[in-house]
Amino acid sequence: MSKLVAPRGTQDVFGDKMRVRKKIEEVARKNCDLYCVSEMKTPIFEHTEVFDRGNDASDVVNKEMYTFTDRGDRSLTLKPEGTAGVVRAFVEHKLYAQGNATQKYFYISPNFRYERPQKGRMRMHYQFGVEYFGQANPYSDVEAILLGLNVLNEIGITQYKLVINTLGDKESQDKYREELVKHFEPYIDDLGEDNKRRYEQNPLRILDDKYNQNHEALLTAPTNKASLNELSSKYFDDVLNILDANEVAYEVDPKLVRGLDYYHHTVFEVVSTDPKAGAQSTIFAGGRYDHLVEYYGGPSVSAFGFGMGIERLMVFLESSGLDITEDESIDVYGMPLDAASNTLVLKASQILRHAGYITESDFNNRSMRAQFKMVDRHNAKVALLVGEAEVKENKVTLKHIETQEQVSIPLDKMLTQMKTWLGEK
Repeated sequence: MSKLVAPRGTQDVFGDKMRVRKKIEEVARKNCDLYCVSEMKTPIFEHTEVFDRGNDASDVVNKEMYTFTDRGDRSLTLKPEGTAGVVRAFVEHKLYAQGNATQKYFYISPNFRYERPQKGRMRMHYQFGVEYFGQANPYSDVEAILLGLNVLNEIGITQYKLVINTLGDKESQDKYREELVKHFEPYIDDLGEDNKRRYEQNPLRILDDKYNQNHEALLTAPTNKASLNELSSKYFDDVLNILDANEVAYEVDPKLVRGLDYYHHTVFEVVSTDPKAGAQSTIFAGGRYDHLVEYYGGPSVSAFGFGMGIERLMVFLESSGLDITEDESIDVYGMPLDAASNTLVLKASQILRHAGYITESDFNNRSMRAQFKMVDRHNAKVALLVGEAEVKENKVTLKHIETQEQVSIPLDKMLTQMKTWLGEK
C-alpha cells in the first residue's frame, strides 16, 4: 500500500499547534460566557436544501459545497458555514417560542468548502461563530462585534480595522439591484461566466469579485446610498453612533458586501492591518440577516452573526510572532525505579489525579538519570520516586524540584505534603 497522507486542504493538528488552538477556543468560550451566549452543536452534514436555498448567487453554494447522496437516495451536504444549521435548529426546535428576549448562541465547528487551499484557508477548517436572534436592534449588532473584538484583543491580535457597511432592508436592496443591473449590463460580457451568473441571480455579488476590482465596471459602480430608505439609513446611523459611544474605530466601505446572499442591513469585516497578512487579510466577518428564520418555516425573526476562522487566527498569530500557549508544566512526575515499583507509582498517581494534581509517570523503568531528564522535559514541580524500600514500607519519596527538599512519607500522608508544597487543587 502506498503511503497514506491527509487529503489536500486538510491537516493534522497536534503539539504546539494544538495548544494554540485550545487556547483560542478557551478564550472564545470565556467571552461567550461573559456575554451570556450559549453553545449549540449542529450536525456536520445537513439536508442539501438547508444550504442551497434556490436562487443563491454565492460561490459557497454554487461552487464549493461537498454534496453527496446517501444510501436512502437523500442529498446531503457537509456544512460549508455555520449559520444555516443554527437557524435550522432554531426553527426546528421552536426556540423562538421562548419569548421576546434576544437569544444568543455560539458554535465551534468544522466547515467544508471545496476551494483552492491557501495558508489559513483550508477545505476543512474550524470556525467560531456567534448568532443573535430577536428583534432587529443596532445594539445587538454592536454587542456581537464587540464580543469578536474582545476575543482578538485577548489573544493578542491588535493590528486590525473594522470595515462596515449597510445593505439596507429588502426594499432598499431591491431598488439597488435595479441600479446595478442597469450599470453592469454594458460590461457583463467582459466580466466572465461567474459574473454572468451573479448578474442574473444577485448583481450585488459582482461587487465582491476579487479578480475584477480594477475593472471599470466595478470602479464606477454606484453605491447604495441613494437606494436606502429612511428606515435603513437611520438603522445604520444608529449602529455607527453606538460604535462611536463605545470608542470603536471603523471605516465605512459603501461597496462592502458579504459572501452569502441572506444579509440585510449591517455587514462588516474585521481586516488585519499587519503588513505581513497578505491577501487573506479578513480576520472575521458577518452581519444582520432578517429573513432566514422565516425561510426555514419560522416566524419573522431577525438575527445577527459572525464567523471567525480558527486556522486564520493561527496564521495571524504566527505572522505577528505571538505565542499564546501557556506554561505546560505538570505538578508531579512519577519515577518507578524498578518493575516491582510500577504498581505503587500508578496507585499514587491516581490519588494525586483525583486530588487535582496533573501527574505523569514512566513505567519503562529506565535509569534514574533518564527519568530525571523526563522530569525536566515536563517541567514537573515534584518528582515522586518509588524503589524497593518504598514498596516494602508503602511509602513514596517526594522531591521538590525547585527547593531540592526531599521527604519520604507514607502513602496516606502524601496529599498533606503536596498541599504544603503546591497548595490545594
